Amino acid sequence: MVFDCGVWCAKYLLCIFNFIFFVLGTIIFGVGLWLAVDKHSLIALLKLVESERIEQFTQPQAIEQLAYVLLVIGAVMFFMSFLGYLGAMRESRCLLSTYGTFLILLLIAEIVAGGLGAFFKEKVRAESKNFLQTTITSYSLGENVDATSLMWNQLMGNFGCCGINDYHDFDDSPAWVNGKGNRTIPDACCILKDVAKLVPRDEDCTTNPSDSNSFYKKGCYEVFTEWLIRQRELVIVAIAVGIVHLVLIILAFALCKAFAKYNDMRL
Repeated sequence: MVFDCGVWCAKYLLCIFNFIFFVLGTIIFGVGLWLAVDKHSLIALLKLVESERIEQFTQPQAIEQLAYVLLVIGAVMFFMSFLGYLGAMRESRCLLSTYGTFLILLLIAEIVAGGLGAFFKEKVRAESKNFLQTTITSYSLGENVDATSLMWNQLMGNFGCCGINDYHDFDDSPAWVNGKGNRTIPDACCILKDVAKLVPRDEDCTTNPSDSNSFYKKGCYEVFTEWLIRQRELVIVAIAVGIVHLVLIILAFALCKAFAKYNDMRL
């Protein structure tokens, strides 16, 4: 079908956007599937790299959890971009309208979530703390460290904090309580001389924490919240994502209207 320049540009711009997301979604889904089926090959590969930071992520349980996250993200990206790309290439109003509707629903969900977060700040604050508390209950040490424990270690080590409110939060973790021995706080709560290896500057820090050798009274929730507020780049990224989202919606429905117009002209 022959279109004018504007429709032609809109069609192939939508194709390019969705082709990029399609390829990314396929790669993410493929990596997730690989990790879910054969996680041990990744562990062997990572162990060839001499890095303490990388070695922390070679735990089978952590890799398995990462695989499921990648599978979900990849599947959503694959499905959405497939609808948009095929709809534009096949000039299908049905596929394009379905694609545009999904994007609108996603945009509405984002706006509603942002609005609720703005109007119910204290409620969101309390619920987010409760959610974090559920994650810290699985905090563990040793060889069977899961992705959640690795996340907490990285967060505390890099931001200089301990737990959600303070070190007492770890008392809710049975694995920590049963395996900590004579420790009072995890290594990551100490002032570290090597952040990658989580090596405390003071060897007595984990058993006798104080304000001079640890961050045991400094909760990560407040520290991380303050850090987010200072990150202007995140605001720019969020605005850019919103603009791309709106452009895709406009392109999808504009093409639906254009295809309908040209079909009527042919009749």
